[in-house]
Order: sequence, then structure tokens, then C-alpha cells
Amino acid sequence: MSTPARVTVFDTTLRDGEQAPGFSLDVPAKLAMARALDALGVDIIEAGFPIASPADAEAVRQIAISVRRPIIAALARTRSQDIEEAARALGPAERSRIHTFIATSDLHLTAKLRITREDCLEAAVNAVKLARRFTDDVEFSAEDATRSDRDFLCRVIEAAIDAGCTTVNLPDTVGYAVPDELRDFFAQIIARVPNAGRAVFSTHCHNDLGLAVANSLAAIHGGVRQVECAINGIGERAGNASLEEFVMAMRVRPDRLPYDTGIYAPALFETSQLLSTLTCEPVQANKAIVGRNAFAHEAGIHQDGVLKDARTYEIMRPEDVGQSVSSRLVLGRHSGRHAVQSRCETLGFTLTHAEIDLVYRAVISLGEHRKAIGDGDLRRIIDRVRTPASAGTGTSNTHVEAVGYGHGV
Repeated sequence: MSTPARVTVFDTTLRDGEQAPGFSLDVPAKLAMARALDALGVDIIEAGFPIASPADAEAVRQIAISVRRPIIAALARTRSQDIEEAARALGPAERSRIHTFIATSDLHLTAKLRITREDCLEAAVNAVKLARRFTDDVEFSAEDATRSDRDFLCRVIEAAIDAGCTTVNLPDTVGYAVPDELRDFFAQIIARVPNAGRAVFSTHCHNDLGLAVANSLAAIHGGVRQVECAINGIGERAGNASLEEFVMAMRVRPDRLPYDTGIYAPALFETSQLLSTLTCEPVQANKAIVGRNAFAHEAGIHQDGVLKDARTYEIMRPEDVGQSVSSRLVLGRHSGRHAVQSRCETLGFTLTHAEIDLVYRAVISLGEHRKAIGDGDLRRIIDRVRTPASAGTGTSNTHVEAVGYGHGV
């Protein structure tokens, strides 16, 4: 097989993610998260929006001082004050990027910015030229690109590249696009812009319809080679494309997605947990890749299959993303005998067939009143079963499971 094409991971956890309601981070927390992102292997860390506040500017500066491997980026509107403040904050960086943006859709131009298309074009060109005075790595974003007039958007992109931008980001700002549409969008834009070959094209997808990761993957098929994403998918409104989902989709399905990143996947879960701790915002239990149930099985048929061959119900291994294998089998009222026996053996107990039957029935009975049964519960059940005076405890025949598989599909 040929070497997979390399996709640049632009992480915006500390900018778009952190500015979402309830996710604000102070300077030490941002620095801790930036170090974790560095260890994870992201290519670019968008550290903040320096003009937004002194704390944001200081966070960018501290990250620029302390985190040396990845490119450190800062966001700026097309205003000269924004760009100059971003340049100041990025001053200590080993490698810096100024990321400047302006909306290009008629809706945003008329309702929000209240400027003409020509004003927009001029602002974009001037901003890129000013940013190039401070760094040779300039990214230009056309906000609300997917709802912009294509002819005008192509004019803006061509002018921005001529002015010196090296990355062109075309965001699906409000999560409006669907995958085949976004793939065609990028393919057409890249084909129509005469100087497109002089810049890397990037996508930044929001998750308002739950399609951010799917859209990002489709954009790669359309010619994009940078994806903007965030840990746990955090961001404005419904969030951004989830970094962990995007990365693992390519790792699991190289047959359909022959691309790769520099991400060290075993650090994904740890990085996710750190962000959850710093923001005090938990990850939903069934969140793909990093949720606590992402590799958990309670249904007996699933548990039996996993015990025999994990591939029956898992398309990747928990350890591939840093999750614990020990949390794979969850005991509850849907569990089967094989899972109960396996957990007993893991705890060091060798039980007879009759004892396993009694323990299993007690687990099912307790599971009617508990969401999950922990190791302490199981030890107490085993102790009761092995104590002659109470051996009958928990042996009610109200639940009879002939095969011991519990529920399946």
C-alpha cells in the first residue's frame, strides 16, 4: 500500500472550544492543556484570541514561551489592532501563525458587518499583508464560507493567496453543510481558484447537525489537507469536529480514508479527561472514543462475544486510545454468566459451576435495583454464596436465563 497522505491537525480547543459557554479556562489551565496537546502530537495549537482580553493575550504568550514543537496560532479579525496584538502575544513562539478572518456570506456582510463585498475583499487583503509583516505563516478564514456566493468567495481566496496567505480555511461556521456537498464545495473551489496550489486548504466544521466529523472527512476527499478540530468536540453551540473521532476514523478505516495524522492515539483518553477536569464539564458516557461507555459491554450476548474475540463487538481496542481494558465488562441486570465468571476470576476467585450459578442469579437480582455492580458488590455476593448459613441468599428463580447471554442487539 502507498503511504497515506498526511493531514495537518489544527487544534482549536483553547480558542473556539474555550470560548464556548461554561468552558472558560484561566492561564495556568490553558498552559496545562497546551502541554497535553503538544504531547498528543497536534501540529498547530490555536492558543487564543489575544485582542479578546488581557488574560487571553497572556495565555497565548505563555504557551508561545513554553510549548516549542507545534506551531502556535492566534486568532485576529481583519482589524490592524487585532493583528498587532496577536503578533505581540506570539512574539516568543518558536513557530507562529496569525489566523485572520472575515465573513464572506452576503448574510453576514449585510446583517452583521454592514459592509459591501468590495469592503470585505479589501479588508481581507490588507489583513493578510499586515500579518505577513510579522510571520510568514498566515492563515485566512472566510467565515460562513459554505453559505457564501461561490464567485465572490473565489475572488476573495485568490486575492488572499496573492497577498501572502499560506493556508485558506473555509469554515462551515453554522454546521449547515452535509458531507457530499462539502466534498464537492472544496473540490470546485480548489479547481476554480487559479493560485490554489500555493496554499493549503483547511476545513473547520461545526456540529449543529451532528455532522462535523463526517463533513471534515468529506472535505479531505475534496482536497483539504488541514482539519480544525477540538478535544471532546467542544466549541460554540453544538461544538466543533471532535479530534479523537476524526483521527480514529482514519486509523480504523484506511481502506476508505487513506490519510493519517501525527497524533499519538494512546494519549487521547488522558487528554480528554484532562480537559474535562480543567473545564469541570463531563464527557457524555456514550461519547465515541473517549466516553466511559465507548468500550463497555453489559448485554450478555455482547459480553460473551468480547470474551471469545473482542473483534466481534469492537472495531478498535480500548488501549489504542488509552482507555482501560478492565472497564470493558460492566455487570448489571443484562449481563451473562460468562461475564460474571470472568469478573470473578479477575478478582482471584475460582468458583464451582454451582457457585457461579448462584452468584450469577444474585448479580441479576441486585442489578434490578442498581445501574451497575462493582467489584465490592461482587465480593460480598461471593462471600454470601460461600457462607453456608446464607448460601440461599439471592437464589430467587424470578429470573431464569437458560443460556446466560442476557439481551443482545
